Amino acid sequence: MTRTSVVTGVASGIGMATANLLKARGERVIGVDLHDAEVNADLSTPDGLEQMVSAVTEVSGGAIDAIYAIAGVAHDTSLAVKVNYFGMTGTLIGLRPLLLSSSAPRAQAIASMASLNPVDQELVDDMLAGDRHAAIARADAVAGSNLIYGSTKQAFARWIRRNAATPDWAGASIPLNAVAPGVIRTPMTKDLISTDEATKELLQIVPMPLNGVAEPTVVAELLSWLGSPANTHLCGQVVFVDGGSDVVMRGDSTW
Repeated sequence: MTRTSVVTGVASGIGMATANLLKARGERVIGVDLHDAEVNADLSTPDGLEQMVSAVTEVSGGAIDAIYAIAGVAHDTSLAVKVNYFGMTGTLIGLRPLLLSSSAPRAQAIASMASLNPVDQELVDDMLAGDRHAAIARADAVAGSNLIYGSTKQAFARWIRRNAATPDWAGASIPLNAVAPGVIRTPMTKDLISTDEATKELLQIVPMPLNGVAEPTVVAELLSWLGSPANTHLCGQVVFVDGGSDVVMRGDSTW
């Protein structure tokens, strides 16, 4: 039977690569993005999330097999909080009921190796508390600090860990996991790797000793396995596909 998957951020980058891979494998893909998608929605707002869930419910007939929450931004502003944390968690929570009739439901999302970078702890705590108003206010207060993006990714990775083994996810036989990419060649990183010199400078900050900057398909391949029926027991993992950044930065620590 053909699987139906929802992919957010489908208009470019990892989202587009993932959708293309799933389609090539014969899956039906319901793409979500701000534009150029089957479902156009702004996931940075509660209204946009609600509209997305309603539209996906309608076009899917109320049943899906997998969620690929990929849409994100690299802004050092409160927009990152709205999209990378509340947009991500809102997508997973909002679409979860549509997975319940699947014989092999799966949910996976994008974190980042940036979760290992310095963060603003107050901002992380506000996000994990689910306090959207406080988190946005805190992000506005520390805008320009270069701490917001990493904070959103750390908070989201911790949300994955906190929720994966709960009755709503593992208890419903839904593996919930995330992938943490390093530097990927996408529109989001275009300006950062526009020249050899710029790329070399970035890789001093984000070390990727294994093959350097990756193509979006590298992440898509891992996501597609996580979302497949073959993945029956991976639970609450944040899998780093970062060319070795995690290893270089954390050494032999596994947590």
